[in-house]
Amino acid sequence: MKAIVAVDEKWGIGKKNGLLFDLPADMKFFRETTLGKTVVMGSNTLKSFPNGKPLKNRVNVVLFPGGEKRDDCVVVQDLGELSRELKKYPTDDVFIIGGAMFYKTMLPYCSEVLVTKVAADGGAEVFYENLDELPGWKCVYESEETETNGYRIKFTTYRNGAVKEF
Repeated sequence: MKAIVAVDEKWGIGKKNGLLFDLPADMKFFRETTLGKTVVMGSNTLKSFPNGKPLKNRVNVVLFPGGEKRDDCVVVQDLGELSRELKKYPTDDVFIIGGAMFYKTMLPYCSEVLVTKVAADGGAEVFYENLDELPGWKCVYESEETETNGYRIKFTTYRNGAVKEF
């Protein structure tokens, strides 16, 4: 399984249950990378989407303890149920997409993290783990810098040298 995230220069990822920046190039990358795949999130991430609706053309799995079953996504109550559910999908097609606590919980089980790095401070309230400082994680790819909506960004890939089984 993988994670996909956009971070500011301090590894910030959000504030007020929303994204820090409007980045069309990153949204395009996210859409193209996850289309037809399985996206996994916490309940607050689902609530942050327009009208609380899941992402189209993907299997949406939501960890939502106490949450009601829905027709438009798969709701799981706990990590055990999540583990059983994710075994139904090809590992390389599963993407963790947030939020902060869910990213932190699932990070040890991810083989890769696709990180869009924004060269700006977004005034974040929640942060991603700084993979440059975490043992076992290594940046294996970094794109050329590009500009989108006035921001300079780079697409990077980090690989986990000690993936735990979920």
